[in-house]
Amino acid sequence: MPTPPHHPGQGNPPQRLAVPTDAPAIAELMRASVLELFPAYYDAPQTASASVHIAALDLALIEDGTYYVHEAGGEIVACGGWSRRNKLFNGTDAGADERLLDPATEPARIRAMFVRADWTRRGLGRAILTSCVDAARSEGFTRLALMATLPGVPLYKAFGFTEVEHAQLTLPDGVVLGAVAMERDVGTF
Repeated sequence: MPTPPHHPGQGNPPQRLAVPTDAPAIAELMRASVLELFPAYYDAPQTASASVHIAALDLALIEDGTYYVHEAGGEIVACGGWSRRNKLFNGTDAGADERLLDPATEPARIRAMFVRADWTRRGLGRAILTSCVDAARSEGFTRLALMATLPGVPLYKAFGFTEVEHAQLTLPDGVVLGAVAMERDVGTF
């Protein structure tokens, strides 16, 4: 049963750390979010490719205890997290490894942020980012980095991330997506 519309003043659904049994629902949310939100920024082949390669859950985020979900009406409506590992984004493993990052010299990674289309612009992404900043800071990280797909850029800018450079992501099937590398300090926000 679909979640009823959210009304201002009701408060946001609670946030919690994801657990392995959430994986199927998270994967479903990720794919639905891409299919619903990406067409405003990308063409049909790019959206289709992203629904496979960008919306691919990295279980290490859940296993590492760095991935959050918001649940409403028994359904996961937002997800996202951070990583202390050397992988900046889903969709390709180019330059990535399982090495733990050095908090003194490397930024923690914001990873796999997705919100269901009918729950966007309600503060869920900001709440997840706040939890990520707090957790990364508690582990000694002083900076955060991410590779934003175009739908996420406004959220990240509003949260204090700055553009480092525009990028072209080549997905495993050869489809290219425009993206933006962004960073911010973990200081106050």
